[in-house]
Amino acid sequence: MTGTVRDATAATDRPLRDLISIEDLDTDDVTRILDTAEQLLPIADRRRNSVPTLRGRVVCNLFLEDSTRTRLSFDLAAKRLSAEVINFSASGSSVSKGESFKDTALTLDAMGVDCVVVRSRSSGAPLQLASYLDTPILNAGDGWHQHPTQALLDVFTMRRHLGDLTGRRVVIVGDVLHSRVARSEVQALRLLGAHVTLVAPPTLLPPAVAGWGVGVADRLDDALVDADVVYALRVQRERMHRAFFPSSREYARLWGLTVDRVERMRPDALVMHPGPMNRGVEITGDVADSPRAVITEQVTNGIAVRMACLYLLLAGAATHTEEPR
Repeated sequence: MTGTVRDATAATDRPLRDLISIEDLDTDDVTRILDTAEQLLPIADRRRNSVPTLRGRVVCNLFLEDSTRTRLSFDLAAKRLSAEVINFSASGSSVSKGESFKDTALTLDAMGVDCVVVRSRSSGAPLQLASYLDTPILNAGDGWHQHPTQALLDVFTMRRHLGDLTGRRVVIVGDVLHSRVARSEVQALRLLGAHVTLVAPPTLLPPAVAGWGVGVADRLDDALVDADVVYALRVQRERMHRAFFPSSREYARLWGLTVDRVERMRPDALVMHPGPMNRGVEITGDVADSPRAVITEQVTNGIAVRMACLYLLLAGAATHTEEPR
């Protein structure tokens, strides 16, 4: 590995204050996070031991919505940087007993935490938390709004395989309406110069999608031909309160990633999914387990990207001194 974490952050003196939305970042910010993650990847995938960069810092994972993959990823990311971790969930906590969100925030502040990673089913919760606390806030997913670290780990994965994303064609297919991942993904890809096409049933497209600066189609087969990446979104049944498509079988037939569809794609095109997958609905098992699918790689890369975000939020561009060793 060449370079150090210092090299990756030297391009700008502006430290990250919070990471609530991809909208808060510019192209330089995204590039800095990805470059830092590249240097931290050997630690994330356990080729090297943890580093003492955040030793003595306390990271609180405030998860007010169920999560396994994202919570574990942030937990590992903090520990690989030698931070202390407090895991706080709504179930069985004072929140479930009626404590207000503000009082929970003030309690965390009184405990002296250095960063709060927050996940909530309520859109806007991380921004609200930032108004209560002076400590950095990192959004791990809020309602239908944003999931910035998922988008960052995805573009990191794409960049490792495809290089510069300028002009690359990315097809995002599935439940765009309910997807905070799709919103963040589109913004991150556009910052890096990629062309994005959304493919979905008309009922699963947001009303404001015309302002997203992307192409829109309802036929997946037509969109696959020139795609460099096909990104299948999870069908979020838990957010659906009415029928958005006739049946799971019909959805799989029209918008699911199948072996036949993947064989029509370019030989070097990638298949991606944010997880967890509904196998047999948005993606078949054969496709998910195929060599061109980089879904498990996304998980490992997610640890590196979240390490980079924690590092840049807590160490800061002007104060970091450690390099991975």
